[in-house]
Amino acid sequence: MNVHLPDALETAVQTSLEVWSADKKVQKLWAKDASLWSGTDEASWLGWLEIATEQLADINTLEQAGQTIAEAGFAHVLLLGMGGSSLCPEVFTRTFSTGIGFPNLHVLDSTDPAQIAATESRLDLARTKVIVASKSGSTLEPNILKQYFFDRITQVVGSEKVGTHFIAITDPGSNMQKVAETDRFDTIFYGLPSSGGRYSALSNFGIIPATSMGMDIRKLLTHAKDMAERSGSTVSPKYNPGVMLGTIIGVCAKEGRDKLTIVTSPALRAFGGWLEQLLAESTGKEGKGVVPIDLEECGPPEVYGHDRLFVYITLAGDNDTHQDVAINQLQSSGHPMVQIRLTDRYELGGEMFRWEMATAVAGAVLGINVFNQPDVEASKIATRVLTTEYEKVGSLPPETPILEDQGIALFTDEQNADALASIAGADKTLLGYLKAHLGRVTKGDYVGLLAYIEMSDVHHEPLNHMRLAVRDTKHVATCLEYGPRFLHSTGQLYKGGPNSGVFLQITCDDGNDLQVPGQKYTFGTVKAAQARGDFQVLSERGRRALRVHLGKDVPAGLALLKQTIEEALH
Repeated sequence: MNVHLPDALETAVQTSLEVWSADKKVQKLWAKDASLWSGTDEASWLGWLEIATEQLADINTLEQAGQTIAEAGFAHVLLLGMGGSSLCPEVFTRTFSTGIGFPNLHVLDSTDPAQIAATESRLDLARTKVIVASKSGSTLEPNILKQYFFDRITQVVGSEKVGTHFIAITDPGSNMQKVAETDRFDTIFYGLPSSGGRYSALSNFGIIPATSMGMDIRKLLTHAKDMAERSGSTVSPKYNPGVMLGTIIGVCAKEGRDKLTIVTSPALRAFGGWLEQLLAESTGKEGKGVVPIDLEECGPPEVYGHDRLFVYITLAGDNDTHQDVAINQLQSSGHPMVQIRLTDRYELGGEMFRWEMATAVAGAVLGINVFNQPDVEASKIATRVLTTEYEKVGSLPPETPILEDQGIALFTDEQNADALASIAGADKTLLGYLKAHLGRVTKGDYVGLLAYIEMSDVHHEPLNHMRLAVRDTKHVATCLEYGPRFLHSTGQLYKGGPNSGVFLQITCDDGNDLQVPGQKYTFGTVKAAQARGDFQVLSERGRRALRVHLGKDVPAGLALLKQTIEEALH
């Protein structure tokens, strides 16, 4: 790890490391001393410290699990999960090749009907093994996705065989365990109750999907074990890779460099999505937090404010010359920079441990409990109220837009509506409102595009153009997230972290909805309830937020939104 910090930051980091050494804080961390954070329940959530060693002790059983799936002739493995149950498997399937003779791994973490249909279209259901991954067993999305695919596969193979197509990964005693037993799932693998979802990458939640696609999990876990030893309790903070990185992140955040910008080699592009959840959900609370910025293409130094910490993670032989030049320019211009170079993709096992350790350390520097997620629960509750209401009356509560213009409707809460109307003045148009909303962006803020639409290349291109237009004009950090998956990732930070986010939520009418088996509501209804529940909590937290509803023609709506945002910025 190569580190380049301005002098003032370097001094602050070294001072913090000296305190860690003098107070024996590394030993406290490994001793699971909750006083290192908030002194509450942190000791109950540190099982990830030893997970690599424990998994290697059971490696033959884990490897056999993958062999069994391959030998049964399955061509596809479909993982249904959210957040910590899906983001690590997504890294694996996008970063590693499928082993010879092993099935392809697909990850579905959305209630968007188009996303579900697109995923299903890539599967041969008769030859698909489904992994339902949920630590608590009560998370809405994997439960209703399970209902859908259990029904669909039953139609193909019959009720007697359908259970053999399903595996559960869940914590012991969960509701999902009961469902798996009732529906005669082929196997149940258990998570580690002493590790939260975002710290579960090296537990069965990451390792079972990895072995199912033929990855060398022994090599992955060995790298993780080596990193754990290098970050051990007897290693000085100055030479401890996990503590060193965490100290840099925590100190930079305290000094105003709280927008941790992740840049990677092309082959490691998916790793940032896993890092987003780990950092945002762990640190974004009590008005504090590290704001991870992922997949924001590198620009020239002048488009960035003085609130960035850049982390450049590269893989040997996987070069991007344009990106390398941009990173060198940013470093030369004085931006703080951490560079991590991998020689092998399997070193991601070690990086996962390093970043888990670093996040725990950063939380200690910030003085927060990194293992809870209170505002994620708030959104879940708001969504549950709306879906329960739908089951009773057959519709969601009516809404009134503040504007309808050119086929787009705008919605927001009363406080935001008053503020936007005042800024827009006489220009009560789509352009006027968007100009007013973006006009509220100030130095040190970040802008979040929260899109409750299908995650596809067709949709991503205009959304990515919008985020870069905002960054290059306003010189602020930007996030582009797809709902509802981000609710289990960066959603905690947006609601519980610093009130420096300006949010544009994007929703649509679903052209082809899908019914949730056994329920009155559809997947489109659930997605709409999740978007509204998310917006409700953003409003309750006093966030600057505006919702743009596109209607059924999503590409046309995005094109109009892109054009209008460009006009609003200029």
